[in-house]
Amino acid sequence: MLVLSRKKDESIMINDNIEVKILAIDGDQIKLGIIAPKSVKIHRHEVYEQIQKQNEEALNVNINLLKHFKK
Repeated sequence: MLVLSRKKDESIMINDNIEVKILAIDGDQIKLGIIAPKSVKIHRHEVYEQIQKQNEEALNVNINLLKHFKK
């Protein structure tokens, strides 16, 4: 893991096309701005985990349906 320190209005670049900027710092909360191409999917981690879980559940349903119809 790369750990960087940034102050308000400073940013980091990821590759040549993604910028993460510190917009505000209020106590233990930090507001980030992310500039990235529309093709880059950006989710909060908890949302990303939900999406992965739903995809896995859908895959399991499809596998079970295939098994059922192969009989």
